[in-house]
Amino acid sequence: MTQTSEQPGETPNGAPPASANPPKNIAKLILGSIGVVYGDIGTSPLYALRESLHAASRDGLTPDDVYGVISLLIWTLIIIVTIKYVLLIMRADNRGEGGTLSLVALIQQALNKRPAWLLGIGVIGISLFFGDAIITPAMSVLSAVEGLSLVAPSFAPFVVPVTLAIIVGLFLMQNRGTETVSTFFGPIMVVWFVAMAAMGLWHISDDLSVLTALNPVHALYFLWTNGFASFIVLGSVFLAVTGGEALYADMGHFGRKPIRMAWAMLVFPALTLSYLGQGALVLSHPDTSHNPFFLMAPGWALFPLVLLATAATVIASQAVISGAFSMMHQAVQMGLLPRLEIRHTSETQHGQIYLPKVNMILAVGVLILVMAFGSSSNLASAYGIAVTGDMVITSVLAFVLFYRAWKWPLWVAVVVIAPILTIEIFFLAANGLKVIDGGYVPILMAATMSMLIWTWVRGTKHVQQKAHETAVSLTNLIKMLGKSHPTMVPGTAVFLTSDPDTAPSALMHNLKHNHVLHQQNFIVTVGVAPTPNVQDADRLVMERLSDNFVRMRLLFGYMETPNVPRALIQARKKGEKFDIMTTSFFLNRRTFRSSRNAGLPLWQERVFLSLTKSASDATNFYCLPSNRVVEMGQQLAI
Repeated sequence: MTQTSEQPGETPNGAPPASANPPKNIAKLILGSIGVVYGDIGTSPLYALRESLHAASRDGLTPDDVYGVISLLIWTLIIIVTIKYVLLIMRADNRGEGGTLSLVALIQQALNKRPAWLLGIGVIGISLFFGDAIITPAMSVLSAVEGLSLVAPSFAPFVVPVTLAIIVGLFLMQNRGTETVSTFFGPIMVVWFVAMAAMGLWHISDDLSVLTALNPVHALYFLWTNGFASFIVLGSVFLAVTGGEALYADMGHFGRKPIRMAWAMLVFPALTLSYLGQGALVLSHPDTSHNPFFLMAPGWALFPLVLLATAATVIASQAVISGAFSMMHQAVQMGLLPRLEIRHTSETQHGQIYLPKVNMILAVGVLILVMAFGSSSNLASAYGIAVTGDMVITSVLAFVLFYRAWKWPLWVAVVVIAPILTIEIFFLAANGLKVIDGGYVPILMAATMSMLIWTWVRGTKHVQQKAHETAVSLTNLIKMLGKSHPTMVPGTAVFLTSDPDTAPSALMHNLKHNHVLHQQNFIVTVGVAPTPNVQDADRLVMERLSDNFVRMRLLFGYMETPNVPRALIQARKKGEKFDIMTTSFFLNRRTFRSSRNAGLPLWQERVFLSLTKSASDATNFYCLPSNRVVEMGQQLAI
């Protein structure tokens, strides 16, 4: 059964919607956001300055290069993360939820429709984010484990095996839920940020002139004097903000306020001090540029720092994994992907979920990347394109949201978004230079995901059209039954269908083969609203068609589990008398076969059929009591 979007209410013009569930325990949520949301961006000092200096030193490394690179790193954090995400984009929460599809849903509410261009942009955005969710764990964990080779050079052959073992353990932990994981990860990340800030503060005194890098003039001077060479450096500088998009994607897990407070009080100061400290170390000891982060530590602290960094990078992976779960959940609820098993892992934060199949796909993808690239330096070429592409799409959607939904004057929306979008396009182009060296990996991943979504949406629409060709109008069926008087049996039957205007196939098969009709028949369609949650008062729309038939429309938020039996209780409150515990639920199970005049290309038809077979069981997805479900088979030529 497919799901469609419906608007239950208006978003106030000129202002973003407020979060529906304000956090009760702000300290716990701040700690959790530090452990999950900021894991990725918090470990970027491990490699961002190292790779940027490497790119800038092709004709020799000068002090001006160091000032320029550090200035670029810090001001990229300020513009992309602080201004864009923390101050602007996180205001665009859809009743507490964030991410690309939340922006799509908010714009959809403002337009009262979902145009193809909006859906296309959203699909590309979530596809790029999914690619990033595969690359980030591989890059982060590899870069930390490689630090052990500084402690013991003989450890180098074991870097990849140890990395693989750590990644396997990380994905095995996901079924415990984000709340459990974040409670364990939060304190570790606090120690990580404090240690990083302390080392940076300690080394700033190595060369106090590094503080001048806080002036953005150094960044502009570096770009101006180095020409095209600085364009190459930008591709590495952007590594400093990978993970920035997780702030928005993971907003539903912890809330806007805790994420903002964690950034302002701890994360941003620690990152700034770390880059300044690394820069001062390189200025005073140029030979440390090959790995300035670990070389900031005194000899006695190097091994503990490597262990802490390894733990931090494992945690870094959690940000994009949690974001990927949220994104795929939204995609399923909006009908962009087949049904997936979704488990809620928290009683207090509804957005904390676990998707077993998505977890398995991510794990396999990460393991393949680690074995294929073998080192973080090699993988750095593949890192960045997916993130920059996703950020560009977020900025484009934000512009449409500000102008069309929040009713900002056009010139204000342009002045706010244009500078940010311009910078991100430069970063995207700079990362585009790395396509041949490995940047093709996230592009292929995003293209594959986009193809699957396109195939599912197109195939589902085609199946609905084919089914409609042979369907009988529900009103006509009721008229025919009034004349034929079939055998009536006591009780209530619920027929789930995607088309409320036609007689459900399960109902037609029941009449044809069993020759009976229940005294009460509910024709139920499940819809998905462009909001994360729906109030009970807006859950059910009911229309009585005859003494024996009632047509119902159930509406769920795209972050909710569609619990049909619980929703049907609303019908009792509206006067329908039935016992939900003795109600029978009829489902139509379709099998497909090819036809000569297929509406899909053969390859796409085969992909669509594979997706239908991978869909989770409708009984579990809609929370139906398995002992009350009757499935009626149907073969459909597509």
